[in-house]
Amino acid sequence: MLASRALLAKNVAAVLTSQPSCSFFQSSDVGNWGNANVAVVFSGSGCWDGTDTNEAAYVMYHLSRNGAKFQMFAPNMQQMQVIDHSRNQPSSGENRNVMIESARLARGKIQDLSRLEAGNFDAIIFPGGYGITKNLSTFNNDGKDCRVNSDVERILKDFHRKNKPIGLSCTSPILACRAIPGIEVTMGQEREESGRWGRWPYYSMTNAVKTMGAKHVMKEPFISFSKPSHVDEKNKVISTPAFMWETESHYHYIFDGIGQMVKHVLRMTK
Repeated sequence: MLASRALLAKNVAAVLTSQPSCSFFQSSDVGNWGNANVAVVFSGSGCWDGTDTNEAAYVMYHLSRNGAKFQMFAPNMQQMQVIDHSRNQPSSGENRNVMIESARLARGKIQDLSRLEAGNFDAIIFPGGYGITKNLSTFNNDGKDCRVNSDVERILKDFHRKNKPIGLSCTSPILACRAIPGIEVTMGQEREESGRWGRWPYYSMTNAVKTMGAKHVMKEPFISFSKPSHVDEKNKVISTPAFMWETESHYHYIFDGIGQMVKHVLRMTK
């Protein structure tokens, strides 16, 4: 009896240690579980001039938690500007490189965006932040008529052409809407709305993506009230508002919304 129990315990331990991620995510609903290889594109480090650091961390956490492998990329170029995040004001006389700054978020494991090829990955995710509008596109200056970084445009079109999922959070739907006509995305609400826990101060961006030819679907950030991500099944584009919703302390809603987006991305890697 004791020998049987010892053998059972040994077999269970072998199964659990063979998958470092939580086994309850391993199902047919998650897609290419444990084998998905996802590219993550950063645009600097810091919400006002690069990638939002919280969104970057949430994306990497949920990818890891759901058994995916991932590699971070960023363009090897100068930032449009450097922002003093303590004052949200430009820092005069400072120049920073987008890839070098992004390496802070990637613990040094960053590659030049020009090396990213859609054929080497199962999916791609762009966390948000104002680096999307300043470094990966000219949206900050040109609005709806913006130009997208040439590598970003090439990569988005290649993933779309190969029918591979594209994950977007916060400001990053701007890139996909400019590169891929006719997709469906969400960036939250379409007007300034303040509630008990947060507000939507960046709603003008949602109007811009509609003028680019995209369909915008309004979403709230609360999983308990609605699904805080939108899935364009036809184009395999999954988006979530994230920090388009400004909140003082309810970051867990944004964490959950990004987690939902990541799970849909991985589901579509089948």
